[in-house]
Amino acid sequence: MQSSLDLIRELATTSPTKIVLLVIDGLGGLPHSESGKTELETASTPNMDKLAFNGNCGLLQPVGAGITPGSAPGHLGLFGYDPLVYTIGRGVLEALGMDFDLKPGDIAARGNFCTLDASGLISDRRAGRISTEDSKRLSHLLDGIDIDGVKVIVQAVKEHRLIAVFRGEGLHEELSDADPQQLRVPPKEVAALKPVAEHTAKIVNQFLAEAKKRLTSHHPANMILLRGFSKRPNFPSMTDIYKLKAAAIASYPMYRGLAKAVGMDVLKTGSTLADELATLEKNYASYDFFFIHVKGADAAGEDGNFQRKVSVIEEVDRALPQLLALKPDVFILTGDHSTPATLAGHSWHPVPCLLHSRWCCPDRLTKFSESACRQGGLGQLAAVSLMPLAMAHGLKLTKFGA
Repeated sequence: MQSSLDLIRELATTSPTKIVLLVIDGLGGLPHSESGKTELETASTPNMDKLAFNGNCGLLQPVGAGITPGSAPGHLGLFGYDPLVYTIGRGVLEALGMDFDLKPGDIAARGNFCTLDASGLISDRRAGRISTEDSKRLSHLLDGIDIDGVKVIVQAVKEHRLIAVFRGEGLHEELSDADPQQLRVPPKEVAALKPVAEHTAKIVNQFLAEAKKRLTSHHPANMILLRGFSKRPNFPSMTDIYKLKAAAIASYPMYRGLAKAVGMDVLKTGSTLADELATLEKNYASYDFFFIHVKGADAAGEDGNFQRKVSVIEEVDRALPQLLALKPDVFILTGDHSTPATLAGHSWHPVPCLLHSRWCCPDRLTKFSESACRQGGLGQLAAVSLMPLAMAHGLKLTKFGA
């Protein structure tokens, strides 16, 4: 049976049109108890609203009804890869995003420095978001530990984040997470999800025990949590599927790694939205597809900070005229998942999506928001349908059948 990617590969053609996909990480939200409005509904977004009036809106289901996605499946869906078929671990994404040279057989894990209280329970999963410099210093304490001939390479990523790469013979990735992703519980013991990974689980747990000893006096970062144990996958590239020359503009390593995994060129950029737009302008003539990632809304949502998430959305709105001055033939604004501040975490709710192109039939909506998008012409659709729509609106798909 032909897969959807196989079909798109057959229909895809080159054209001079340009597509820009702007992802506000964690865009979707839920109503605030006092105002009854979501973060997006609360924000002043005149530029998004104008695009909604002249474009098509809808709601994206990142994975499936009731399924809360992580960032990797959320983005893979946006790129047209069914996240139930194409899976990738968080550790590999972080490592690729840092340009770490993963070897065949390496197992990579994404880590957080965290805070344990006197009872050994997690009181802060992010150790107060310690500085990157502190993270580098503490990572050095853990780097190079040898467990039964397996070398553990530890590198700081950004703030409290780190990667741990296990390098040795006979390692397997089928491991449970040590990070329970909740407070007031102890870190989990890593378990083998298949018998073949039992030796690897033993090595990881011995490493974590040693890490706890070395960090015990370094409050607030007195322990690490690991998750997303994985090896590098072999995905078909966006160039092969879509005939696109694709570029990614993202400051966070994980999203840079994800873009690499699907064959995008990852452009050097700074840490602010202004930096990212400057990178877009500088490279606009060289590519026909751009993925731009904005992290701040997700971080604010995870922190339960409703107003800060509103501010991030408003910052993006103010920046839109600069982006739109480049006159992309297709412009898409959406998120990889919802991160309502009222939940302080990712959620299963569908994500607002806006598609603007000269070849769309305008919805004439007056607001870009969750409630307005329910009335939009795109309806509610699976995230994997977004790339075919983008390609069609960029005149990059030929006719199917006779």
